[in-house]
Amino acid sequence: MDLERIYQAFSQSGLVSTDSRNIPQGAVFFALKGPNFDGNTYAKEALTNGAIAAVVDDSALANEENLIFVPDVLEALQALSLMHRKAMGTTIIGLTGSNGKTTSKELMHAVLKQSFDVLATEGNLNNHIGVPLTLLRLKPSHQVAIVEMGANGIGQIEELAALAQPDYGYITNFGKAHLEGFGSEEGVVIGKSELYQQLHATNGTAIVNADDPKQIKQSAGINRVLFGTQGDVQITTGISDEGLVYADYYGMRIQSQLTGDYNQSNVAAAIAVGVMFDMPLDKIDAGISGYVPTNNRSQWCTVGGVRVLLDAYNANPTSVEAALKSFAQVPGEKWVVLGDMLELGNYSEEEHQRIADLAASLSFEKVLLVGPHFSKAASPLVELFESTNAVADYLSNQKINEPLSILLKGSRGMKMESLLSCFEK
Repeated sequence: MDLERIYQAFSQSGLVSTDSRNIPQGAVFFALKGPNFDGNTYAKEALTNGAIAAVVDDSALANEENLIFVPDVLEALQALSLMHRKAMGTTIIGLTGSNGKTTSKELMHAVLKQSFDVLATEGNLNNHIGVPLTLLRLKPSHQVAIVEMGANGIGQIEELAALAQPDYGYITNFGKAHLEGFGSEEGVVIGKSELYQQLHATNGTAIVNADDPKQIKQSAGINRVLFGTQGDVQITTGISDEGLVYADYYGMRIQSQLTGDYNQSNVAAAIAVGVMFDMPLDKIDAGISGYVPTNNRSQWCTVGGVRVLLDAYNANPTSVEAALKSFAQVPGEKWVVLGDMLELGNYSEEEHQRIADLAASLSFEKVLLVGPHFSKAASPLVELFESTNAVADYLSNQKINEPLSILLKGSRGMKMESLLSCFEK
């Protein structure tokens, strides 16, 4: 593989693209393949649209001008990202977990950018393609990079961590996510802990929640900094009268704009990172207090006089259970609208029934369960709907007495945010 030639072309602009229709001038185009497309078909088009070179793995293109032939384009992209990561030498924080990855990443970014030039994963670019693309965005000016790593099976975090080679690593938690791919909760623990194994191999440092026994156990024997009610960075967290997460550290009350008990550890981890990087407390405070959740994650919004907690970016049994228990503490009349939790495999029926029973047992005036999986649940005090369209028709015809708070949560494929329009007057 002619990596040196690819890196030389990449170094001219520092840009790459995997979309022939959207080529930044001077970028290197990588002709990736998928089930329904072959980037090799568009390599010449990419050159016409402004690419300086295109990396291809179709032997018929091997001798074409400005087309660099490699055995496998994806492997070339990943190898280039590792070469670039080593060349930049940026301090990297690798981050994974079943729940709260993106919120933790955004909080850490909000804190660290108060003192450093920081790169962070954009959107959901946290897989075998997204991580290399993130690493290839590194510039000499970047002092710190926060690289989010997602996985739905064993071995995937190992691969991503080997590419990112993080100096620090944080696992938010082990939960019931992607059970179809991991096979079981134990599979989740094994798969996510591959980040700890990478840190151990490279003498990196784990950032560990001292109040999570599973994390303590899995990180034993490696360099680590413990945060929480005990350990190296002692932080106490709680929920304010307004329902927002706060943290107390060294006599300072740091107030976030995040709701939910499940966000307490996310806030604490971001504070711990700021402390580890020797940041002044006022800058840590500015980062936490200034962060406003977006992208359908634990996001309060008001629609037609109804307060909606929109948490519709993703859902699994662990995150839904935490959201329900936290939402139950919100004062006043409360409705819950839950969409299916996807990728649970053989655990799907059991977990949807368990969540249905939990929702029915809490202090909600209405519980609406949506989707082909939830609609099979048999629980008292809940109403079942096959689809978001069906529940939308129902909600649009409901008489709503204000004040009312509504939780909307479900897996990304359920598009629960589409229900917001039902509450418009």
